[in-house]
Amino acid sequence: MLEVELCDIKMKNPTMLAAGVLGSTAASLNWAARSGAGAVVTKSFGLHPNKGYVNPTTVEVTGGIINAIGLSNPGVDAFYGELEKIEKTTPTIASIYGPSAEEFSQIAAKVENLVDIIELNVSCPHAQKGCGASIGADPELTGEIVKAVKNAVEIPVIAKLTPNVTDIVEIALSAEKAGCDGLTLINSLGPGMKIDLDTANPILSNKFGGLSGPAIKPVALRCVFDVYDAVEIPVVGVGGISDYRDAVEFIFAGARCVQIGTSIMYKGLDIFKEITDGMKKFMYNKGYESIDEMVGIAHK
Repeated sequence: MLEVELCDIKMKNPTMLAAGVLGSTAASLNWAARSGAGAVVTKSFGLHPNKGYVNPTTVEVTGGIINAIGLSNPGVDAFYGELEKIEKTTPTIASIYGPSAEEFSQIAAKVENLVDIIELNVSCPHAQKGCGASIGADPELTGEIVKAVKNAVEIPVIAKLTPNVTDIVEIALSAEKAGCDGLTLINSLGPGMKIDLDTANPILSNKFGGLSGPAIKPVALRCVFDVYDAVEIPVVGVGGISDYRDAVEFIFAGARCVQIGTSIMYKGLDIFKEITDGMKKFMYNKGYESIDEMVGIAHK
């Protein structure tokens, strides 16, 4: 009932661990898979080690959290060892980032043999200069990176897009034209900030960060809805999903799968089973026999 395919990769259900949440080690990725995730996405990693920003890097706000981790990671060579230890029972997606098409391609080629899909992070709102959303706001540069990575690997490539643009459909179409196999919508909104009333200083060391959590769900849902209408490639929805109702909304809007991130901080990894159990009951009560027949029906 819940089985889906994303870029010809079979998944037992449409839920996925989102990038940046518990995805920095094989142990945490395996834990998410055993907890019921249909696929797992690694924390974004680059060609070289990156310390990211100093603490504090996250702060809770009404409706979610603001984070500015700064894409901290050990680099692809060190992360390769973690990828080797991932159990092969659940599809694994490598989230990668870099400042250029050349670096994206190098990273993707290094890990292609250990993962099922490459997810291009061209959308992080708190990345260092030249990475993340500064790339994803440019349709031509996004297309250039997609094309380069597609030429470097044989496995599917999906791009995670930023909502912090005038027209996300334009970016999506550019990625599709360049050969992208799928799209993930959306990365965190921002940048945003919170100020400490006692010190009168910004709480985050980087001052600004990306907003995630329930507050961004209406924006994410609209982005999925608009992009689904414009492209022929599959869409993965992410942003504020905390229960089966949210997941179903994204599927109705056009998402084939959904990623869960911030809600894990509040509900733990049991959220995957909670969502899939809820979806099964919903589908049974409404007479749906498969996810496929639910995808995009809000457009009919």
